[in-house]
Amino acid sequence: MISALMPNFSRADIAFAHGQGAWLFDAHGRRYLDFGAGIATSSLGHGHPHLVKAIAEQAAKVIHVSNLYRVPQAETLAARLVAASFADSVFFCNSGAEANEGLVKAMRKAQSDSGHPERTRIICFEGAFHGRTLAMISATGNPKYLAGFGKPVEGFDHVPFNNLNALRAAITAETAGILVEPIQGEGGIRAADEEFLRGLRAARDEFGLFLGFDEVQTGMGRTGKLFAYQWSDVEPDIMSLAKGIGGGFPMAALLAKEHVARALVPGSHGTTFGGGPLACAAGNAVLDVILADGFLDQMNEIAAYLHAGLKQLVARHGGVFTDVRGKGLLLGLKCAVPNSDAQNEALRQGLLTVAAGENVLRLLPPLVITRADCDEALAMLDKTAQALTMEAAK
Repeated sequence: MISALMPNFSRADIAFAHGQGAWLFDAHGRRYLDFGAGIATSSLGHGHPHLVKAIAEQAAKVIHVSNLYRVPQAETLAARLVAASFADSVFFCNSGAEANEGLVKAMRKAQSDSGHPERTRIICFEGAFHGRTLAMISATGNPKYLAGFGKPVEGFDHVPFNNLNALRAAITAETAGILVEPIQGEGGIRAADEEFLRGLRAARDEFGLFLGFDEVQTGMGRTGKLFAYQWSDVEPDIMSLAKGIGGGFPMAALLAKEHVARALVPGSHGTTFGGGPLACAAGNAVLDVILADGFLDQMNEIAAYLHAGLKQLVARHGGVFTDVRGKGLLLGLKCAVPNSDAQNEALRQGLLTVAAGENVLRLLPPLVITRADCDEALAMLDKTAQALTMEAAK
């Protein structure tokens, strides 16, 4: 008999009762070090006082009004995101998939408005992940996610990641734009080369395309800057955000320059829940913390400490972990054993992690972790590697 919850998730048999900082506690009182952060979403960890206070105070005033009326909290948050980024305008929504849907629609509509209605195709990259809607599994292109859902949505062309020759060969008179993750999270913590990003920008300029960045996972401080594109000298025309933007409260955003954003006129795109008072109160609270003086500098110091510890772990346990990938607190351990085995053993040791493509174990801790948290995580990973080594020797 089917469960009341649809069986589309394979859930670990753990229910968390409360959390504090980087730690979660189950109903039996056992604590777990959260290096998954709800898949890079709980950016300020658990029970962060400033975020909790902002959500509670706003919930006591008004939770929802719809976008038929002004939402001052959204206006404030949009202005702050514009001031801190390349963008001129912001659209708020609820999930990364929804933000990416809006990104594709905006690219197509802006091309149409500029006299090119034939330009509807988007070039995407192998190993990408852009969400679970019908259009976004088509943009992702992974056969595993497409299986059973009929013909993929038209309009997406896929080329190898970090391959400029393939990218340029795929451009046609129907190409509207390019959609890329600065670092592929689901795809195995694979970073776009600086030369590749510059090549995307050059192709954008040469062929009259729009360049879109999917920063659903890399944005909001995750890589050590507010946005991952800021590590390069390449700015997109449009960018999607989600996950860490609300600190765990469901929220997403689409940031764009004026020449793209102006295409989304009244009636062309919308959302019922996006940009509501409660979500934007959470978003403003998260920005308060991340943009505070010294926060990202301190986070980068902790990230460097963790990265160094992971490299030492690889040196000691090359039969289990072979490489460290990533930037900031978007990290991955390339595994010599199945990453599912590493994930399950880490869980037994009390460490929450997330599997990724290319047999990588993702480490996505809250941005507020301490050196002590890192030391405990490294010790748990060391025990994980020891246990897997012993298992392999049997």
